[in-house]
Amino acid sequence: MKNMIVIGCLISLMFACNEKKEEPAAVVIDKEQIKKEIQAKEDEFAETYNSGVLKNIGYYAEDATSFFQNREPLVGKDAIIAFLLSDVTSKTNKISFTTKEVFVSNDGNLVVEIGAFKVVDSISTPVNTGNYITLFEKRNGKYVAVRDMSASDGMSVK
Repeated sequence: MKNMIVIGCLISLMFACNEKKEEPAAVVIDKEQIKKEIQAKEDEFAETYNSGVLKNIGYYAEDATSFFQNREPLVGKDAIIAFLLSDVTSKTNKISFTTKEVFVSNDGNLVVEIGAFKVVDSISTPVNTGNYITLFEKRNGKYVAVRDMSASDGMSVK
């Protein structure tokens, strides 16, 4: 009788251990929608930059770091904005950004964007072009840039 009880307990234990556990539902990532969202952030950035009122820029996280050519990294949103303000040299030149690719983390909280920028003068002649890479992190439901780097492709005309 004891053997039957032990065998019954072992069989019960085996079935209990083999129960399928519910896995959390997979996060559905719409890469094209995220690419559109990132492009909208770039369009907003360009509009704000071109207006010269950079204090309203919502693009960067407070703890962002930006890497520009031939200078130390800019650490913090305030340092980045100060640099951008010093860089706004012409009210007639306009910058635009094009999101080319996005690489999205499995949970959708991180996005690496690869894109291109173009600066044109008042008659839409390109005066500088190049590429950039930005790491976005979703904070409070919105993507913000936490790291970015850009490089001119050498077309810069002065």
